Amino acid sequence: MNHDFASLPLSPAMLANLDALEYRAMTPIQAAVLPSVLAGRDVIAQARTGSGKTAAFGLGLLARVDAHDAATQALVLCPTRELADQVGKQLRLLARATPNLKLAIVCGGVPMYPQVSSLRHGAHVVVGTPGRVAKHLRKGSLALDRVAVVVLDEGDRMLDMGFADEILGIVRQIPSARQTLLFSATYPEGIERISAAIQREPIRVAVDEAHAATHIEQIFYPADHGRGPAMVGTWLKQHRPSSALVFCNTKAQCASLADSLARQGIHALALHGDLEQVDRDRVLAMFANRSCPVLVATDVAARGLDIAELGAVINFELPRDPEIYVHRIGRTGRAGASGIALSLFTPAQKPWVRAIEAFQQTPAKLGDPSEIVASSDARLEAPMVTLWIRGGRRDKLGAGDVLGTLTSAGGVLGSQVGKIAIGDRWTYVAIERAVADQALAHLQREPIKKRHFDVRRVD
Repeated sequence: MNHDFASLPLSPAMLANLDALEYRAMTPIQAAVLPSVLAGRDVIAQARTGSGKTAAFGLGLLARVDAHDAATQALVLCPTRELADQVGKQLRLLARATPNLKLAIVCGGVPMYPQVSSLRHGAHVVVGTPGRVAKHLRKGSLALDRVAVVVLDEGDRMLDMGFADEILGIVRQIPSARQTLLFSATYPEGIERISAAIQREPIRVAVDEAHAATHIEQIFYPADHGRGPAMVGTWLKQHRPSSALVFCNTKAQCASLADSLARQGIHALALHGDLEQVDRDRVLAMFANRSCPVLVATDVAARGLDIAELGAVINFELPRDPEIYVHRIGRTGRAGASGIALSLFTPAQKPWVRAIEAFQQTPAKLGDPSEIVASSDARLEAPMVTLWIRGGRRDKLGAGDVLGTLTSAGGVLGSQVGKIAIGDRWTYVAIERAVADQALAHLQREPIKKRHFDVRRVD
């Protein structure tokens, strides 16, 4: 693969500008993506921050903009104001090779009027957050009927923050004869669904450095159920995974194990069929947004659960069916990340371990229970805290409305806001633990869409 920018169909002015910016050679994601982007193809690419993805879509985007036409011709959607500012700055540097090109950044958390004024004077390229872009569309201060290229940057993060509806609503206002570029660090089911809805025969790109082979370390520990809860709790404190999904075979065992872990100082929640829907929504939201590090669940309750970057899967009780075991552990070690699967088994369950060995055609790695030693860390807490808002879709609340209020003057940074989940009558929003109290006070004080809502912290 040629990594020389001169191998691409770029103008002499752009090549000279890249040289002045000291873009000496394409990064792997640029080399993999740019030929298809410049050819006008739809692309879904796996790329993380720092991989050079802005130039990967920016060069293609700028090549299609006609600076003599004042209409908005390209739109870039980003999850947060900080990322939109960063992308806007990089695009402005790349656009030095295109005289008279105008770029506008439209994000929540800041006043509308300066953005309206900027858009009124013409912006060939608009970079913004979904909530604020949607608001400009509703107010008529932004028109997308001439857009030829739309980019979703950090698509998985935007879906985590609850922007799926806004994204689809925005894209519907862009001509179908467009190029759609989707960049995401991971490929959860939501990304596949939104790609199917807005892209046409996209080329999928994933470079080796971002999409290494999945690796799951599987360890089987002999243990009787009497020692099991203490072993799981000690292992969690010792290894401290970012999140862990613990499987039990019965609802009663789920509740019992979650209570035992809580007594050991581990924030754990149970997910099983006896939960009311409102409680199920709360538990799922807290685990998905990293406000609860450990979820104890049955197979049925966990069906359809899709959590990015799940650090560990623990089989507190082994399933009889090896296929169920493989399905359980396959929830970790995704998107090139390493994962670990810990399984406890009783003497009577040794045949189940042998069945798993035969199914995977790999010998089981047996662990020594003495390796699981007590940790000096007294508690295992999540990095995020969940705030509950008594308002949702029926109150016309969108993720952009919540994010905009949170990041307005006196609030928090967009980078400190996690997943935003919106139901009919409720909204759950994850906030970094260090600023959770500040965010709570801000939301209790400031109106969302000119209305004050009841806001509480959920622990």
